[in-house]
Amino acid sequence: MGIYLDRARALRESTEYHYNCAQAVLIPFAERVGLTLEQANAVAQAFGGGMQTGSTCGAVTGGLMALGVLGLADHRTVVSFIRQMRENHDGTIACADLLRKNAAAGGQKKPHCDAMVYEAVALVEELLQGKPDQ
Repeated sequence: MGIYLDRARALRESTEYHYNCAQAVLIPFAERVGLTLEQANAVAQAFGGGMQTGSTCGAVTGGLMALGVLGLADHRTVVSFIRQMRENHDGTIACADLLRKNAAAGGQKKPHCDAMVYEAVALVEELLQGKPDQ
C-alpha cells in the first residue's frame, strides 16, 4: 500500500529484534512526526500480546498510539478505528480471543499477528489520508 505498510513489514520481518504488534504499528507513524525508533519502541514495549495479558490486541493499541502521535485521536476517529477493527474480526479485538479463533481455524500465530499489524497500519493510513490538513 504505502511507505507505512512497507516499514511495518520490515519491522515484522526483522531477524535482529522482535518488534511486537504495537511497536510495528506505531513506529512507522511515530517516525513521521520525529520520534526515534528507540523512543517509539519503548513507548509500545508493554502493549504486545494484548498488553502482555491477552487483552486488547497490540495492533489495535499500536493503531491508537499512531492516531495520537498523528494528532488524529479525536473521539470520532478513535471510535471509527476501533469499530472497523472489531467489525473485521467478528466483534472482538482481544488478543487471546483472536488467537484462539485463528488456532481453531488452523492458522499459525505469526502470520495472523502480521496480518493484524498490516490491517491496523492500512486503517490508520486511510484515516490519515481522510483528514484534509494532513
